[in-house]
Amino acid sequence: MQIFKYIHLVIMRSRMIRAVLVIALLGGLGMWLLLPNNRNALPEHPPWKTVVDAHGRLQVFGLTLGATTLGEVQARFGQTGKVTLFVDPDGNPRGTVEAFFERIDLNGLYGDFVFTLGTDRATLARIYDGGLRISRLGDGTQKVQPAPVDLEALANASIEHITYLPGARLAPQVIQDRFGEPAERVAEPKGIVHWLYPGKGIDIARRPNGRAVIQYVNPSNFDQLREPLRNTKE
Repeated sequence: MQIFKYIHLVIMRSRMIRAVLVIALLGGLGMWLLLPNNRNALPEHPPWKTVVDAHGRLQVFGLTLGATTLGEVQARFGQTGKVTLFVDPDGNPRGTVEAFFERIDLNGLYGDFVFTLGTDRATLARIYDGGLRISRLGDGTQKVQPAPVDLEALANASIEHITYLPGARLAPQVIQDRFGEPAERVAEPKGIVHWLYPGKGIDIARRPNGRAVIQYVNPSNFDQLREPLRNTKE
């Protein structure tokens, strides 16, 4: 997954960052930073409200992992998003297709979203071969812009993984009050602390400055989030 490559997008959004800094200086990092301006108008499907259905599929933001399609997300958000195929540095299409949606308004609660789509190897190869433009990231990973015909087909692909980047900073107490006590906390050497909720399929990666990245997977796939942290030491 290329999740943390999108953290840079949030950090670079200078106008919003300055606004958040001003708010933090005036009022501290209280719980209300995670709430809309109108406290009586909470989102119908807030990021902390999750349900696991009878099939073990996580439901959050009014979306169901493994069932809701990219086309349904596009209709819900009113954006087509930026769809990209990420390919391993060796050129073999074993990567992922991700859709990035910027500054989505959930009834006054703003944030960015990255959706990883369910695609098979044949689909990845077809997108790669028909890509309109290929560029490279610093680690050699290739970014492929899908052709229109492939974008149309991807509208029927299901979302398998959600990454939510809140526009507001999150204090630890905010996370505790909204998401509950995690099953485990794992600290990385650079200060990022992961709040892990296996039963809810949630990993909240919080930086020391309060910026956070929240990932959602079906609980049965939680090892996708936990495994990269196995050897992490404080």
